[in-house]
Amino acid sequence: MPRSVNSVASRARRKKVMKQAKGYFGRRKNVWTVAKNAVEKAMLYSYRDRKTKKRNFRSLWIVRINAATRLNGMSYSQFMGKVKANGIELNRKVLADLAMNHPEAFKAIVEKVK
Repeated sequence: MPRSVNSVASRARRKKVMKQAKGYFGRRKNVWTVAKNAVEKAMLYSYRDRKTKKRNFRSLWIVRINAATRLNGMSYSQFMGKVKANGIELNRKVLADLAMNHPEAFKAIVEKVK
């Protein structure tokens, strides 16, 4: 007696991976084994880089805050220490946005914590 194979599920699984490999170059887009490996690697990169993105943005915000505080005669570490001591609960993202787009508001914060 022949064995029962669930080819519907197998086909669906392969189709899902091949759809994710759309847009890849060469055999990565149309050969099952190559596409499966490429998609798996891409998923690992995307998982890793979602965390890296957060790291990169935080460092960007720190650079922007540092530049703005130095224009107002202070260093980043002094500024952040005094912000916490004065109980100003603005995070680095908001402070960086103020430093870039609303320098007068940022200057007011620096003057308040000095």
